[in-house]
Amino acid sequence: MIIDCHAHIFTHWIGACGHPTREVHKRYLQRVVTRTVAPTFRLRDGARADTKALFRAGEESWSGLNDVDFRVGRFGQLEFTHEGEDYGVQYMPVGMQEQVAPPELMLAQMMNAGVDHCILQAGGGYGAMTDMNAFAGRQYPERITGLMHVDEAMAGKPQQLAEVDRAVDELGLRGLYFGVDAMSRHGFPWVLDAPEMAPFWDKLARRDILLCFEMSSGPGYDMAGYMANLTAFGRVLARHPSLRVHMAMSPPIAFFARNGRYQFPDEALAVWRHEPMVLEVMFPITYGGMWDYPYSEAQVLVEDMKNQFGAHRLIWGSDMPNVERFCTYKQSLDYVRRYCPFLTAREKDLILGETCAAFYGIGKGSNAIKLPS
Repeated sequence: MIIDCHAHIFTHWIGACGHPTREVHKRYLQRVVTRTVAPTFRLRDGARADTKALFRAGEESWSGLNDVDFRVGRFGQLEFTHEGEDYGVQYMPVGMQEQVAPPELMLAQMMNAGVDHCILQAGGGYGAMTDMNAFAGRQYPERITGLMHVDEAMAGKPQQLAEVDRAVDELGLRGLYFGVDAMSRHGFPWVLDAPEMAPFWDKLARRDILLCFEMSSGPGYDMAGYMANLTAFGRVLARHPSLRVHMAMSPPIAFFARNGRYQFPDEALAVWRHEPMVLEVMFPITYGGMWDYPYSEAQVLVEDMKNQFGAHRLIWGSDMPNVERFCTYKQSLDYVRRYCPFLTAREKDLILGETCAAFYGIGKGSNAIKLPS
């Protein structure tokens, strides 16, 4: 079984996409592309540009987003206007004529690439995805597992805690996506292990909700910021050792790679060696615009992750459909499936599906299954 642990579906981005208003959704999107490596162009002539006009440097909350008529375009682009010029950010694949990704698109891609199952993550830029992810999982239970979502910075408040209970009790979801960078909506008001967040972590542990956790280096966006967030999360795990954690995205190369190889500080390893925790193998989405398929640079880093953590704790993900900015869905799988000669056939089976199946209880009728060794 091959399982993609990092995929997305969404309704048309021209709408609210589950958020209270279209404006809220647009601000999520505008904030997301202030941190992206997606190509940016001046629309009248294709001249290269950047996204600096989208925000005021040093203001890392939504209050720092500039009024630039930010809007959803076509062909994978998000558009804005600055000083009378129109610009486009190529955030989704050019072939995405309209900014919409129904479950059936993901299923067709999976069929073509030979992928059996996928985990639908969330993130405010895609929309408030709890209900849609649950719907997709009900429609295609053998192919899709959906995660719930909360307003991250407010996760410890009664309204968000009630939303978690609703997602579990009424929608049948067993896992939750949490993106640290989305705390920027409220200006990163507190650290992850602050008292304001404690009811949320307590809820996850008490209800045995699996946590898909995407780390961020915000608000400083440097190594110190990343390590501060990571160590704060380590303190959360120390208080809740039973939390099952799926660390979304591979460890950031900019912070932890030297001369093309991973070099992890002990403080980071102490958190990432939490049991039970699995870590994503997912490189094309971040470096596919700089490296050429089959990503020999990424293969070396996969080897480093295997040596540090063991193949049984790694799970493959794509970030579909976003990843098709850089490569095909099949290629985002094949750089591991067909290459990485340092992996045995057994290790590839673990990374490409078995560990994820055990972690999420896919095909087993249980969400508390021992990881393979």
